[in-house]
Amino acid sequence: MERTDRDVDEFLAALEGDRADAMRELDRIIGAEFAGLERVLWQGVFWGGTEQEIIGYGAITQPRPKGGSVDWFLVGLADQAKHVSVYVNAAEDGAYLVQRHASELGRVKVGSAAIAIPSLDRLDLDAFVRVLRRAKELTPDAR
Repeated sequence: MERTDRDVDEFLAALEGDRADAMRELDRIIGAEFAGLERVLWQGVFWGGTEQEIIGYGAITQPRPKGGSVDWFLVGLADQAKHVSVYVNAAEDGAYLVQRHASELGRVKVGSAAIAIPSLDRLDLDAFVRVLRRAKELTPDAR
């Protein structure tokens, strides 16, 4: 995946369908928590080999398990076929934040570093904001 020059607001405005409003609302929430940090649209082949467009918030350099590092985002937001995904690339005490707080996030599916949100009313927004704030605290070098 690579950063693009595409305007994030134009990308969001062009979204249609059931999850378009959820994408815009989550962007508003995440953007407020990450004000002053990078907000950019990433595009390309993502995990599992699918073509994705992900809004990335907070530029980070993330170490890779097998050496080296990669430029990435602290939090990502993507519209999927059946849900909205939020990726939180921050860990505490050896576990990704979303895993540590899975029971607080509502009726959503939590993976390693991802939250799958079928509809916004299933996400506990207060707990979600707490996770975002903790991710930012744990990653002071995000830019």
